[in-house]
Amino acid sequence: MSTDRKSATGRSRVTRLNTLTGLRFPAAFMVFLYHAALLGFLGVPWLSNPENVLDFYRAVSHSGALGVSFFFVLSGFVLTWSARNTDTAPRFWRRRFLKIVPNYVVVWALAMVVFAAPYTDIKVGLLNLFMLQVYYPDFSVNFGVNPAGWSLAVEAVFYLSFPLLLHLAKKIPAHRINLWVAIVGLGIIATPFLSSQLVPAGTVFMDMEPETSVNQYFFSYILPLPRVLDFALGILVARSVMAGRWRNIGMVWAGALLIASYVLGYFTPYLYSSRAVCVIPAALLIAAGAIADDEGRFTLFRNKVMVWLGDISFAFYLVHFTVTEGVWKALGSKSYTAPQATALMVLFLGIAVLASWALYELIERPITQRWSNPRKKPAPVQQHRPLAAQRAGEEA
Repeated sequence: MSTDRKSATGRSRVTRLNTLTGLRFPAAFMVFLYHAALLGFLGVPWLSNPENVLDFYRAVSHSGALGVSFFFVLSGFVLTWSARNTDTAPRFWRRRFLKIVPNYVVVWALAMVVFAAPYTDIKVGLLNLFMLQVYYPDFSVNFGVNPAGWSLAVEAVFYLSFPLLLHLAKKIPAHRINLWVAIVGLGIIATPFLSSQLVPAGTVFMDMEPETSVNQYFFSYILPLPRVLDFALGILVARSVMAGRWRNIGMVWAGALLIASYVLGYFTPYLYSSRAVCVIPAALLIAAGAIADDEGRFTLFRNKVMVWLGDISFAFYLVHFTVTEGVWKALGSKSYTAPQATALMVLFLGIAVLASWALYELIERPITQRWSNPRKKPAPVQQHRPLAAQRAGEEA
């Protein structure tokens, strides 16, 4: 698991990509908006007007999918960029375990206390606790306890496979890397089509997307194996950038393309808008942000506030749904008009950020700093013995 530390020009590469860290929070915020829109479908009638519920959902119907896909590609890119020259697979797995599992377990327990325990049976609870919920084509299992947790179960598969995937990616000749980027990108785009053609639709369809089969959505969007392609895309794009083979279009154009693809998602079937439409523009933006950082150019996402929000974004992603339900219950489980609900969302967001900060400062950062790397054993003290005694010991 080693990689070079120089850019294609021969100079040292930056090791921390602050622009990509800053981009993490907007991606998490997109997921926050989507989950807020889902509340009305999940038995939390916080918007009093049913039309407002539908309007809000339609406005952000694939924002969560964009955020998740962005994180999956970003994960592969950043891990490849920062891979250590002397790293080993066990050390890498140790760091990833300590990064995600403590926060995951704490938020799982918090969600059980705040809202999930009354309607979660032991099987669903344990499947979610041990990150096995993504292997059952059943939404009550996939999104049980903490609905945001399923993507961490997918990420766990990414982390387990990363040493092998990076090894394979490094064997690709530099002049063929972009060909493999295109092949994997086409594989991602083809996944919804293959799902719709090969996976039986069954009799269960999504409440908020009545034309979308739960079985087909599960295969295309939730099942870890097809989603490994998103992660692999990030790995390959990073290798292309590091080899100087990437055609950078810059953050402005990449951002504009991402916005355009998001709009296009409103005119495509949900199976496609949730997986295939935005993933290539997301990869372009990630690569452009990394190149801007490596070249020391200004970006809007590299300031202290955005980097701080990016640092706590993992905790935010995990805890925001639990905070949202908890605050709504604490306020009396009422319904609100659209202006009131807008103010309530600001409250949700503010408390979720504070809770994320607490998780980051009290759990995530201390644990990763303390135990991410094995402690070195102190060198044995050399004692000077008489030469005759040394020789006797050697002969014995």
